[in-house]
Amino acid sequence: MVSKGDKITFDFLLNVVQDGIEKEVRFDDLLTQPTVVTVYMKNNTRSCDLQNVSLVPVAEELAKKGIQIVSLSKDGCKSHINYAAKHGIPYILASDPDHSFAQATDSMVEKKMYGKVFHGPSRSAFFIDTDGTVLGVIEKVTPASHGEEILALVS
Repeated sequence: MVSKGDKITFDFLLNVVQDGIEKEVRFDDLLTQPTVVTVYMKNNTRSCDLQNVSLVPVAEELAKKGIQIVSLSKDGCKSHINYAAKHGIPYILASDPDHSFAQATDSMVEKKMYGKVFHGPSRSAFFIDTDGTVLGVIEKVTPASHGEEILALVS
């Protein structure tokens, strides 16, 4: 996994939902300001819902500090549009079915579910500057208090 001080190239394409609108962007084009990228697995699952809902109240506070949030999963943009409306999510939701972000940050991990072993992105968060420099990392997110973790990370 990348560490604080590492510089990453984010030259891959993603589909994102911002203000209810779907668009395709190069990830590094999203870095117009310091950005918190939080990775979760799937919309409408208990832990992932806790993780995203905990960010809603801190999104405005981060925006006042000039920091944006990008929350990223493998879900498609149609799902993200409905998910944002359901939970009042004001920040960017990104669709990354190919795990491009996890590969760029070296955050793919071994997982086990129902006796099967597979690799997927870790539930983690990254604070990234506009030039791709990692300002901080949360290697293992605590879903229910993730908003508080993010505030501590950017302080």
